[in-house]
Amino acid sequence: MNQNYIQPDNWSIIEEGFDTESVKSSESLFSIGNGAMGQRANFEEYYSGATFQGSYIAGVYYPDKTKVGWWKNGYPEYFAKVLNAPNWIGINVSINDEVLDLNACKKVTDFRRELNMKEGWYERSFVVTLQNDIEISVAAKRFLSLDIDEVGAIAYSIQLRNSDATIKYTPYLDSGIKNEDANWEEKFWETIQVKEENNQAFIVAKTLKTDFYACTFMQTELKLNGKSLDVPTNVSEKSTYISFNYAQEVKANETLTIYKYGGYTVCTNHDKYELISAAKKALHNATSLGFDTLLENQKEAWAKIWEMADITIEGDVKAQQGIRFNIFQLNQTYLGKDSRLNIGPKGFTGEKYGGSTYWDTEAYCIPFYMTTKDQQVARNLLQYRYNHLEKAIENAEKLGFNNGAALYPMVTMNGEECHNEWEITFEEIHRNGAIAFAIYNYTRYTGDYSYIPEMGLEVMIGIARFWHQRASFSTAKNKYVILGVTGPNEYENNVNNNWYTNYIAQWCIKFAQEHIEKVKNEYAADYDRIMQKARLSDQEISSWMEVAENMYFPYSEQYGVYLQQDGFLDKDLVSVADLDTSQRPINQKWSWDRILRSPYIKQADTLQGFYFFEDHFTKEELEKHFNFYEPFTVHESSLSPCVHSIQAAKLDKMNMAYTFYLRTSRLDLDDYNKEVEEGLHITSMAGTWMSIVEGFGGMRMKNDTLSFEPRIPERWKGYSFKVNYRNHILKINVTQNGTSFELEKGEDLVILVDGKKVAVSPNDLVTV
Repeated sequence: MNQNYIQPDNWSIIEEGFDTESVKSSESLFSIGNGAMGQRANFEEYYSGATFQGSYIAGVYYPDKTKVGWWKNGYPEYFAKVLNAPNWIGINVSINDEVLDLNACKKVTDFRRELNMKEGWYERSFVVTLQNDIEISVAAKRFLSLDIDEVGAIAYSIQLRNSDATIKYTPYLDSGIKNEDANWEEKFWETIQVKEENNQAFIVAKTLKTDFYACTFMQTELKLNGKSLDVPTNVSEKSTYISFNYAQEVKANETLTIYKYGGYTVCTNHDKYELISAAKKALHNATSLGFDTLLENQKEAWAKIWEMADITIEGDVKAQQGIRFNIFQLNQTYLGKDSRLNIGPKGFTGEKYGGSTYWDTEAYCIPFYMTTKDQQVARNLLQYRYNHLEKAIENAEKLGFNNGAALYPMVTMNGEECHNEWEITFEEIHRNGAIAFAIYNYTRYTGDYSYIPEMGLEVMIGIARFWHQRASFSTAKNKYVILGVTGPNEYENNVNNNWYTNYIAQWCIKFAQEHIEKVKNEYAADYDRIMQKARLSDQEISSWMEVAENMYFPYSEQYGVYLQQDGFLDKDLVSVADLDTSQRPINQKWSWDRILRSPYIKQADTLQGFYFFEDHFTKEELEKHFNFYEPFTVHESSLSPCVHSIQAAKLDKMNMAYTFYLRTSRLDLDDYNKEVEEGLHITSMAGTWMSIVEGFGGMRMKNDTLSFEPRIPERWKGYSFKVNYRNHILKINVTQNGTSFELEKGEDLVILVDGKKVAVSPNDLVTV
């Protein structure tokens, strides 16, 4: 299969020519979403070939019992499934009773798909010759409305090319669906009601165990050559299925179009007994506007998003397409409207990994949302973690911690840990540090300190308590150590003193202590409330600081670098460059035992610490660690290339920075990991944005001042981006000749450019 079949284009994802081998990959790449729901780019009509059906509703999940050979104390009881929701997009088609099936037609030509990212719609067109020799043209366009986010719309047209014929359209709803990745072949949905009324159909279903109620609905309209038809509706109804059946005689060269409006109303937003009423209201709002007006509103809504979020690149179409694809998918997944929601690693494009929330949100996604939207969006993501604090404390208690120690989950839907791999659930505890770092990152960038006394300090105390209890004193080293962990590099399990974990643990404790003092001095009422709630004493804080001040960090005098973990130098240090390419990717070619004994790094680990805490180290120290660890990194995590791109740019290794940027921005478009059919890598897409803004743009916070150190890849003529910094909208445009800054909103602002102060005034272009 050709892994590089997407056509280069500045604003669209385009596939030309029909290949059954690429159907599942394209279903991922052409996925659409609106923050409230999403769907893979499955065909509307029946398809007998290999396909991965997927429609998803934000926040709706199922606790699939964890599948392990034996149980351990503290092990999560379930693995949260992102649920495949009842299907509303289906429209079966037959011509003179011959079923339209692209996998069984005599001939398929002119097949083309387009995902228009600028305007937020997906379109597919093709010409086929059916087994009965009738030739037809098909064009289908669909989108999920940003304005009415419970509704999507489809326009599906057939033109007869060589014969008169009877066209039958069968639009349907189906709640008899299952997940691709079910552990036990369990049934996830129970259908409660199937109903038809006034050319509208409804299926109310609920999830088993979690009792999420959802109403899936549809309404249809037919037009012949653009004129509305009143075609009798023949309704078919089963226990989990309802369809409308339309038959229309059509002459050669005429076009019959069906418009289908559908979507979901959910008990998280409505009373569970009023879901059909809510669906009727949503359908009324959508159909009263009609397909064309809804589409125009969609274009306007996306134009507003792009006005702030767009990154332009001149002179490199593939790089431009890559960054826009990443920005588009991030906005399709999460728009920041609902603090109950988060950013799943596959978004609405697949089921792998389960859960809606990983440490990816805090480590990679918050900078994107904080900078391209109002700061309230990032604050909602932080509030999400505060709302789960009690669950984090429960998670820690299950593992034997006490006194309010909080361990945030590796994977979660509702605050409970629900990851089903032992070495990750118990050992990959560094995720706790990312939560605290996100609070720091948010407050330093936005200047909004209010989150800390209102919510954040309680989170920081719980995290500091965890690290204090998780560390143990080594008499041999006369230091505190952290044993039996997995760092960001998941190709090392159960290691001792992972440098990144130890470093962020020390930092979390010091960060919490610093802000306890600040809140005590400046927010007395909040301080009293928090201390009473947490029952925190000065003596306990002193015991934390004992651990922080005496934390052990493995270090090599020979190489002059911090070691990724105690035993790293015991490995056979063969670089990736000396690894036979036939052995790549090692996660698909090697046993897990062999991977664990190798020096190969799945993603930035020690370098992740240098990324977070760059200002703790000199540029020379960064370079020494980058030069040591990068040759062993296989980047088989989607979260890895972006960190390396940012650091390579910082070190003026621009060819390397550009290569890593292309890899992260086109990870899915070019299917680097040969797994895109399972879904897209949504959270790493925020890392692509960071590669440009923090990498090439060199954006940092220095001494409470926004700072830039711009660089540009040699093959680019220029690039530009905008940031929302403390209610200032600043546009940065970088060319081979210099960098210009334009303040589009806000009062006078002083920034740093290459270490020098630059004053920027409204609508006054400043070129450096």
